Amino acid sequence: MMPTPPANPLQHDRFMTRSLRLASSLHDLRTAAGSLPDAVVLLDNEQRVRWFNHAAESLLGLRRPHDRGAVLSDKLQGSTLAEWLDGETHEPLNDLAAPGKPDSHLNVTLLPFGRAQRLLLARDISHLTRLEQIRRDFVANVSHELRTPLTVIHGYLELLDPEDVPELAPVLGEMRAQSKRMGQIVEDLLTLSRLETQDHISDERVPMAALLATLRREAEALSQGRHRIVLESTAEADLLGSPKDLHSALSNLVSNAVRYTPSGGAITIRWRREAGGAVYEVADTGYGIPSSHLVRLTERFYRVSSSRSRESGGTGLGLSIVKHVLNLHQARLTIESAPGVGSTFACHFGRDRLLDPATGGGEEI
Repeated sequence: MMPTPPANPLQHDRFMTRSLRLASSLHDLRTAAGSLPDAVVLLDNEQRVRWFNHAAESLLGLRRPHDRGAVLSDKLQGSTLAEWLDGETHEPLNDLAAPGKPDSHLNVTLLPFGRAQRLLLARDISHLTRLEQIRRDFVANVSHELRTPLTVIHGYLELLDPEDVPELAPVLGEMRAQSKRMGQIVEDLLTLSRLETQDHISDERVPMAALLATLRREAEALSQGRHRIVLESTAEADLLGSPKDLHSALSNLVSNAVRYTPSGGAITIRWRREAGGAVYEVADTGYGIPSSHLVRLTERFYRVSSSRSRESGGTGLGLSIVKHVLNLHQARLTIESAPGVGSTFACHFGRDRLLDPATGGGEEI
């Protein structure tokens, strides 16, 4: 309701000028919001739609005027977005199919606004999704193409005996080492490409007692007596998942600990219970990692120390593989580290991934 204008003519003119300016600003604001490429929906405290822009019509399927006042989750019923709106937590949603445009992908955020109101923002990331798919296809194709020539080169290098040409022995040794490392990079890239394109796994029982024993033997073989290897298993639970992928991920953490721990150090492998599930931990007394690097450790080819990583034979892809394997098992990776103290890499598995090892039927515990 507009306030009553003052009786004084001068005050009345000022009042009208301010009203016109305010109306013009509101019009400009609505026009600007309406022209945004991102969907914008204003919700009240009961999640009823108060206003939305044109992009919301295209991306979310809202229609004027009858969708104004409707509960947004009811209008989007049956979609992932509706379940998210009805949930208790509203962490941003990434790579979601657009309800009004199924061939598009969205990032969705819900922000507090005004008095108990919410502002829903949905950004079309279809072009980014396409670019990411192009990148994955490129990496996979190049890796496949490199595998054969690298195998041939490594095979011929193995045929050359350094004793026949002693003067070239150091060169041949370095060439063999580098061709082997390049082959491992290609294999890791192919593994990563496969994991990135998977959205589910075939669940099997993974006997943790046997897997932990294998991981310990692998650590001891890689260490060659230079470290103290300790295994602590108190969880009394098996895992439900992919045996091959879990072995690859958990073994990677063990091999990293061996590579980056100086001789005389200790490496502890733990499998224990925690609130809501169980955790697999690999703790070492190695060099440690500065906190500024921790957030980027799972990026492809990211290295804290390039020279140290190459000397140890690392490809820079291991932790990225670990992250993707854990994502497929609805698990998460946490890292705690301090320079000069050591590091602890922990894989947290939910209760629904745990099986009772004492039974053969695969009951959840």
